[in-house]
Amino acid sequence: MIDTDDLPRTRNEGWGFYGTMKDHAVAAWPLAMLAIRQATEESLEDVRAFLDSRWGRHFADEVHNGLHRGESLQEAIDGACRRWMEWKVGSRQAAQYGLPKGMAYLLAMVVHEGIQADLEER
Repeated sequence: MIDTDDLPRTRNEGWGFYGTMKDHAVAAWPLAMLAIRQATEESLEDVRAFLDSRWGRHFADEVHNGLHRGESLQEAIDGACRRWMEWKVGSRQAAQYGLPKGMAYLLAMVVHEGIQADLEER
């Protein structure tokens, strides 16, 4: 079990997932980190890169939709993960980002943002 104190912190408090979650950000960050890690089996660093990106903002929008439906924060995050894993990369995204067509969208965007973060650190 991962201690939530050991999770990578956001590098983008004003935007991405954290900034979009506003008042829910502190509680939502560890829940989203762990749920996305479990769903994608990617590294926590890559999950952070995803959540700090524009895709993280869109993911937060999906979580907000769940909250507006009356779901708890955990339910909203889990539901967003399920939906993003059900969506598949289409031809346009495959060509634009060099991802396999048909790959689960959440996994694809986490991998993509992880690669982008690695390239920026070089």
